[in-house]
Amino acid sequence: MTDEERAQLEQVLGHSFERPERLERALTHRSHRQSAAGIDNERLEFLGDRVLGLVASEQLCRTFPEWDSGKLSKGLARIVSASSIHMAARGLKLGRHLRLGPGEEKTGGREKKRLLADAYEAIVGAIYLDAGLAAAGAFLQRTLLEPALGGQVEGLSRSDYKSALQEWLQQRSLGIVEYRIRSESGPEHQKTFEVEVWHGGRMLAASEGRSKKEAEQSAAMLALNTLETSHGIA
Repeated sequence: MTDEERAQLEQVLGHSFERPERLERALTHRSHRQSAAGIDNERLEFLGDRVLGLVASEQLCRTFPEWDSGKLSKGLARIVSASSIHMAARGLKLGRHLRLGPGEEKTGGREKKRLLADAYEAIVGAIYLDAGLAAAGAFLQRTLLEPALGGQVEGLSRSDYKSALQEWLQQRSLGIVEYRIRSESGPEHQKTFEVEVWHGGRMLAASEGRSKKEAEQSAAMLALNTLETSHGIA
């Protein structure tokens, strides 16, 4: 990454790094040649995930003082889902800045949901190390929390999308859906599952997750949104 490219990305991120190597590391996937020397974003992603959970939990408690722990947990699951983080990463166009190995380049790694979500969380971790919790929180507020909390509160507190999807179909006597695993990738300790939702002989949606359950919930959410929109039901 050139100095000019880094400056442009820092402007988009809203943070100028005191130690630019932290930003480069946050964008380095383990498939990149430098990962052999331990220079990849997995440790930063681990840290960023914890910072995200803390900041998002505090924001939910402040925003919804009437919510009990159950609703707060559901809202948190929605905000920190792979789908939400992936959308934030795409909004920042992180894919074009990822440092990947040849294999990931050939297989479209710059558009892969899991890689983008991991890079986003790694950037959160890098900002935290570079400037502290306030700076990381400001980044999260602008790029993830404000867009998420700007949506419908009812949708934010609804996290069991598989049940909601099936209930929607049953109310219209449309039968049941089938979840199919399209692929599994990654090492055993960090697998990525891609799941499809099928109904009536057609695929409604597909999504990824760190577990089969997460992938199914994410795919069900997309399928439900598609069905509600096509039927004019918000």
